[in-house]
Amino acid sequence: MPEIRIRRATDGDGPAIGRLIADVFAEYPTCLFVADEFPELAAVATHYARAGGMLQVAERAGQLVGSLAITATTLPRRFELAKVYLARDVRGRGIATCLLNEALAFAREHEADTIELFTDTRFLDGHRFYERHGFSRVPGERWIATADGAWEYHYVRSL
Repeated sequence: MPEIRIRRATDGDGPAIGRLIADVFAEYPTCLFVADEFPELAAVATHYARAGGMLQVAERAGQLVGSLAITATTLPRRFELAKVYLARDVRGRGIATCLLNEALAFAREHEADTIELFTDTRFLDGHRFYERHGFSRVPGERWIATADGAWEYHYVRSL
């Protein structure tokens, strides 16, 4: 397997991140990718920087195969993960853990004490990943107004 390179995203990565999200969503028959629901992809790195965070990507042979963003929240010392996606053919190789560790280091540098995330209730592999890395699910679900009317779980982790 060609080497994986992790780097900070640029605004030009938006279309590739959109394709990655669409590919992941396609793994779930009822999960719809609608580009209009992701306006941040037009200037994705700028979007996350303005939100007090950053977005990183994983590349293999020039192809984007993973992403993970972290942003500040409105609560002091709390950051949120977003855009956590990994291509199916590179899962299980530690790439998501590397991306997560970079995000956690970023949060610590910014004096965070809590990390949270919201994840689609259908993404069972993702739930197991978060739980292996110290996240706990908060009771309840939230509905989001997407084309498929998705429901999400809330996870938190102390740093």
